[in-house]
Amino acid sequence: MSLAIALHMLAATIWVGGMFFAYTSLRPVAGSLLDPPQRLPLWVHVFGKFFPYVWISVILLPLTGYWMIFNLYGGVSNSPLYVTIMNGLGTLMILIYLHVFFAPYRRLKQAVADQNWPVAAGKLAQIRILIAINLSLGIVVVLVASGGRYMAAG
Repeated sequence: MSLAIALHMLAATIWVGGMFFAYTSLRPVAGSLLDPPQRLPLWVHVFGKFFPYVWISVILLPLTGYWMIFNLYGGVSNSPLYVTIMNGLGTLMILIYLHVFFAPYRRLKQAVADQNWPVAAGKLAQIRILIAINLSLGIVVVLVASGGRYMAAG
């Protein structure tokens, strides 16, 4: 069980922490210092480095999460409310990530390859909004994960 918890927490930390860094630090600095012909390829390369770690996270999180649910609670229907909330929000986050990866990110890469800066900027703006949503959901999941069992206990 301790390995599942450790892998689960590591995957969540990498994913949510990476979004936090990208959104709060890298994005504003890149936006203020770089023009689109430099900024947009930078983002394609940053995502190209970060997204493999997100793929590992979106595989590990459900695997370890459901392993814990079935071993600790005997199934989803017996899980406490905070676990159900984490499960639901985590699933939504994964769906949003899959959309980012297969739609705007794919189109961003193509627009950058074509040096079509207006289209690339539009795709990056879509990704920014979706990452803001996923980061917000991820912060809620962290809060629920860290305090949920204590709120349920009273």
